[in-house]
Amino acid sequence: MNWLARIFKKSTDTTPARVPQIFFTNTLSGTKEVFVSLKPGMALLYSCGPTVYSKVHIGNLRAYIFSDTIARTLSAAGYRVRRVMNITDVGHLVGDADGGEDKMAVGAAREHTTPESIAERYTKLFIGDLGDLNVDTDDITFPRATDYIKEQIALAKTLEEKGFAYQLADGLYFDTHKFPNYGKLGGLSQANLEAGARVELVRGKRNPTDFVLWRAAKPHDLQQWDSPWGRGNPGWHIECSAMSRALLGQEIDIHTGGEDLAQIHHNNEIAQSEAASNRTFVRYWMHNAFLTMNGEKASKSLGNVVYLSDIIEKGFNPLSLRYFFLQAHYRTPLSFSWDALAGAASALERLWKLSEEIADESGRASAPSEARDRFLALMRDDLSTPQALGTIWESLKSEEYTPAEKWGLLEAADAHFGLLLVNPPTPKALTEKDLPEAIRKMLAERIAARTSRNFKEADRIRTDIEAAGYCIEDGPGGAILTKTPL
Repeated sequence: MNWLARIFKKSTDTTPARVPQIFFTNTLSGTKEVFVSLKPGMALLYSCGPTVYSKVHIGNLRAYIFSDTIARTLSAAGYRVRRVMNITDVGHLVGDADGGEDKMAVGAAREHTTPESIAERYTKLFIGDLGDLNVDTDDITFPRATDYIKEQIALAKTLEEKGFAYQLADGLYFDTHKFPNYGKLGGLSQANLEAGARVELVRGKRNPTDFVLWRAAKPHDLQQWDSPWGRGNPGWHIECSAMSRALLGQEIDIHTGGEDLAQIHHNNEIAQSEAASNRTFVRYWMHNAFLTMNGEKASKSLGNVVYLSDIIEKGFNPLSLRYFFLQAHYRTPLSFSWDALAGAASALERLWKLSEEIADESGRASAPSEARDRFLALMRDDLSTPQALGTIWESLKSEEYTPAEKWGLLEAADAHFGLLLVNPPTPKALTEKDLPEAIRKMLAERIAARTSRNFKEADRIRTDIEAAGYCIEDGPGGAILTKTPL
């Protein structure tokens, strides 16, 4: 289904009357809480999506594997999950403050094109990355911020009419002192937030933490619209509130994002949403920790990022990255290295091979077991993915469980992890034209050695081929070569 069409998609699925207990750590309270949805059997989930001015890096992708794991766990427990993930194609500046360069303008200038062209290109690449990582997008709506300008203006107008906003020459601002609980996400006080705020030199700005709802247009702005405050464009924070209200309602169950969004962006979302509706905006705030590179947060500004395309080009199955993420709890910082990724890839390959063996032994017939129950309990205990992975390995290698019980565990694991465990991918066999001349020559020499029954020489050549970065398996039709990840 075209991803834009999902905005208008309606589901007629029925929802169950009872679902098992699931516990999530709520950033709002700082504690682990039992999940109780607003509507029985339905979960409403909003995730902060990318600003599509360039490719997303694997540090960004951790957040989307995290939110997908939440959705899979809820769905496997019987919930019907409705998800929204915004596409920011206007309004996000470099940094969290209200001044600075607009990222869409930066991208357009870099590639000598328009913000619309930049947005289209990098949205497609982002959706492609999600597909490569087997993120379940069936229940996700991907709204673009530029398609919801009217809703953002309407929300800003409501805030102004209720006395929460004031106008300056450069735009409309939210008065954070008018919202008594500002900073409640993470237990931050107004004083602490003001002490750490980037004070902008804006004449008339009342408080350091006040943030812009609508910006007055500058002479060379590439994106601008009419509004009650003149030509301009929306602030970054208001888009999430406006689109969440439009697509999921004024109160939702779960909002996710990276931990860097909690202090400013998400506190601003809470303030403007709850000030407008006088209702709780989000019941469960959930945040994932950073992915680090050599001890530093993965960031484009630091120039230490890796893209999913880099991983694929080195011969790794993209699901190796998903497995790598699942090896750590979502609230734990995770350090990336190519060696660590290679270890995850090797583990996933072994798991796929085990799955194929168990599929044959069980005839794909499943049975319940204590191991499966333990796995489900771990996943429903705040997504304890490292321990759940440990349970899988321990149980699949154990002789205590029948093949059918092991298959039942694999089915449960596949539903939660999205690792294609019940239908492992087949490695792409390389044709002769895909191989370098040197490898083709060695392959011909090995065939000659095997034909003359010089198996010692054939084994030596096999070792040389594998050392060159290829996996070789002998089949009925001859040798099958696949590329080994670099």
